[in-house]
Amino acid sequence: MNIALIGCGYVADFYLQTLPNHPQLNFLGAHDAIAERSSELCKHFGGHHYQSIDEVLCDDRVDAVINLTNPRSHFEISAAALDAGKHVYSEKPLATDLGQAAELVDMAKSRRLQLSSAPCNVLSETAQTAWQALRNNAIGTVRLAYAEMDDGLIHQMPYDQWKSILGRPWPVKDELEVGCTLEHAGYYLTWLVAFFGSVTRLTTFPRCLIPSKNTRETIDVMAPDFSVACLEFESGVVARLTCSIIAQHDHHLKIYGDDGTLSVEDCWYYNSPVYVEPFSTMSARMKKIPLMARIKGVHRRKLPPLAGPGFGHCYGTGGHHMDFSRGIADLAKAVQDGQECHLSADFSLHINEVVLKIQTPTEGLATQNIDTRAGSISPMPWAQKIDSGRAREQFEETIRDPLTPAIVS
Repeated sequence: MNIALIGCGYVADFYLQTLPNHPQLNFLGAHDAIAERSSELCKHFGGHHYQSIDEVLCDDRVDAVINLTNPRSHFEISAAALDAGKHVYSEKPLATDLGQAAELVDMAKSRRLQLSSAPCNVLSETAQTAWQALRNNAIGTVRLAYAEMDDGLIHQMPYDQWKSILGRPWPVKDELEVGCTLEHAGYYLTWLVAFFGSVTRLTTFPRCLIPSKNTRETIDVMAPDFSVACLEFESGVVARLTCSIIAQHDHHLKIYGDDGTLSVEDCWYYNSPVYVEPFSTMSARMKKIPLMARIKGVHRRKLPPLAGPGFGHCYGTGGHHMDFSRGIADLAKAVQDGQECHLSADFSLHINEVVLKIQTPTEGLATQNIDTRAGSISPMPWAQKIDSGRAREQFEETIRDPLTPAIVS
């Protein structure tokens, strides 16, 4: 698939650094409102420096437009690309207005085009390993999930030193005006929706706790720097999702079932380990003896990771081990096969609605209904095999020890 980028800021470098992981994607070129940016990017990565958006959209060779512009420009650029007959992969969110996001979905469907949106980390080896374990009933019936997306006091960090390999600065103005919820909630929300179905209702509490962050750039509107939401899913599972740029860095996910807990340390690492910790009366008693718990291994057990496609690039500049281009590759495969991509237009719209409503204050703690539905999303082909018998066997091995009851009794 031939692709062209519109928007050559900070994140564009991360996409193009991981593009070689997917030889089926051919980078034709890029455009940016600041011509110097797109010129330098094309010199570094190869490709044509498009002089205008129209030049990109009029290039018949371009199959898909990758929209990496400012979030407030996402709708305008994506709509123009769809109108020109191009498939679109957009950075998150699809749009900052839900009505506009829905309009994009309608445009894509009426033109039989693919429309997809970041983040794509639900396609990672870690997410797929966790999902397979849940399908294998490794922790029994799931009841509850806690997801954390805390990133610390960003405004007190040396964010002006955070630059891409081409020297593009981290976009502090966009990050603070758009808000950590719109920027980061999707990283775990996509997992939860894939695992447990669409969100049907939510209760949210967003706040801007530090209105004046004394940044070197003028911030016109300070978005909430903290939000906590309780989500109800079609499957009956309930989750609590927290986002902040105040609390210390914490990207843990914990999923609680009748038979144990599944946990992940960080969704920003595609190879982050997945752990299962069984529940039993014995293990509960063992936790009171930390040394014995470590010896007997009744705490968490690392699951063998699924062998996904892998990716060859890890960032050496303080970034995270994510294959940013995997979502584009998934879109390309869907076009080739004549099917919807995993992160379909309906899926992306649903995530967009939920995230917007999490960030939007309500009167008191009113529960909000979610009108959209994500549709069905299937595991990646390399993660679809289910061996529930072996999963239970591995799970039970973590608590099977005839000596332990005598030790703790």
